[in-house]
Amino acid sequence: MMRRFDLKARKRLGQHFLVDETVLQRIVSAAEITPADTILEIGPGLGILTREMAGRAGRVIAVELDNRLAAILKQTLAPLTNVTIINDDILQLDPATLLTGPTAYKVVANLPYYITSPVLRHLLEASARPEIMILMVQKEVAQRIAAAPGRRSLLSISVQYYGNPRIIDIVPAESFHPAPEVDSAILRIDVYPRPAVTVSDEKGFFDLVRGGFTASRKQIANSLAQGLAMDKPAVVALLDRAGIRPQRRAETLTLEEWAELWRVFSGAKEGKAAC
Repeated sequence: MMRRFDLKARKRLGQHFLVDETVLQRIVSAAEITPADTILEIGPGLGILTREMAGRAGRVIAVELDNRLAAILKQTLAPLTNVTIINDDILQLDPATLLTGPTAYKVVANLPYYITSPVLRHLLEASARPEIMILMVQKEVAQRIAAAPGRRSLLSISVQYYGNPRIIDIVPAESFHPAPEVDSAILRIDVYPRPAVTVSDEKGFFDLVRGGFTASRKQIANSLAQGLAMDKPAVVALLDRAGIRPQRRAETLTLEEWAELWRVFSGAKEGKAAC
């Protein structure tokens, strides 16, 4: 197909086309596609996965940023009446506008590595969140996202707040053309109907978490004091109220502990404002 259309992968867009049939089937299997499903595919590339999913799903909406690829897909996939090709940047689109009414949907994406975090944030914070996300991402990024307490990061907390991530399979670099420099992973995220913990202000909550990871190798008291520009004794007092030892590190905290810490911090803020 690349010879037919004189195509070359565009490095600027991070294009690596999947050429391994076994991996393709693993992705489709992980998505558990049925005729009732609407699939939002991000980065359909040459349309190989798009075609496979169209044979199983009720509808496939494929968003492709590359103008030339989008034009070719509209031509080669024209016989598939349940496929819609959209030439646009997914980060500029509200998923709700792509759906017909309040439709549940799944996301399947072979993401360029450089937009993994922005796409995750964009979809998980959208008004219409997907039910399931099947993502091809860099192996190390998948491991960070699925990390358990002790190895968590701002990225893993940000994803696990909204859903349960797990690595389905590791995909070697030679499964792509051109081969990237690192291996990839198929990551499945089962998105919760509502976030894993309840907080009164999501922005404030994530500002707190971001502050805690300002210097993640430091004790959390030091990291929060630095990240939130607070006096360390005040931070220690709030950590004590939340039942968290100030000597711990941010990567060891559970989501529930972050939520409790947010309740204590936000309560202290409200108390100051009342004074």
